[in-house]
Amino acid sequence: MLETGVEGVKKVRVTGGMLASAVGSGMLPVFATPEMILLIEMTASESVAPLLGEGQSTVGARLDVRHSAPSVEGAEVECRTRLAEVDGRRLAFEVEVRDEAGAVGSGTHERFVVDGERFMSKAMERAARPRP
Repeated sequence: MLETGVEGVKKVRVTGGMLASAVGSGMLPVFATPEMILLIEMTASESVAPLLGEGQSTVGARLDVRHSAPSVEGAEVECRTRLAEVDGRRLAFEVEVRDEAGAVGSGTHERFVVDGERFMSKAMERAARPRP
C-alpha cells in the first residue's frame, strides 16, 4: 500500500550526452533540463515501484520544476523525491536536485498508478484512430 513519506534517491554523473548542447535544449555544455526531468521521473517512479500491485505501474502526469543552477560535465547530480500526497491513484511528489555545489532544481511531480495492460490497450486504441 502506498503511503506518504516514501523516499527515492538516484545519482548520475553528467556525461557529454546529457548536456543541453547535445540534446538540443540549448547551446551551452551544461546539464540539460530534459535530462533533469528524466532523472526526477525515474527517481519518483523507482521509489514506488516495489509497492505497487501485480501488473501496476505509474505514469508521469505533471511536472512543476525550476532548474535553478547549472551543472557541468563530470558533476555528480543527485535527485531526491518524497511522496507527499496519495489521493486515490494520484501520487504527488516533492522533488529536489543537487550537485556538489548545491541546489540545481526543485519542485513537484505527479504520477498516476495504472494497470499496465489496460493502459497499453487504451494507448493502442488511441493510436489506431483515424487522424483528423
